[in-house]
Amino acid sequence: MNGGAMDRAKGKAKEMLGRITGDDRRRTAGRADQVRGGLRGAAGSAREKAKGVRDSLRNQRNQRNQRNR
Repeated sequence: MNGGAMDRAKGKAKEMLGRITGDDRRRTAGRADQVRGGLRGAAGSAREKAKGVRDSLRNQRNQRNQRNR
């Protein structure tokens, strides 16, 4: 489980515990953890896509260089 998914799961548990016990702070903290997890997941996805684009551009450049030799 990556960091984002772990934060979302932890946040969901905190939110449910807060609802059951009537603890608004815990419920709010759980929601914040879920948002943090979503942001981490989105950042990880963007990072992976950027790496893919970078690798693709490198491959294209290397292929052009090999043809020009």
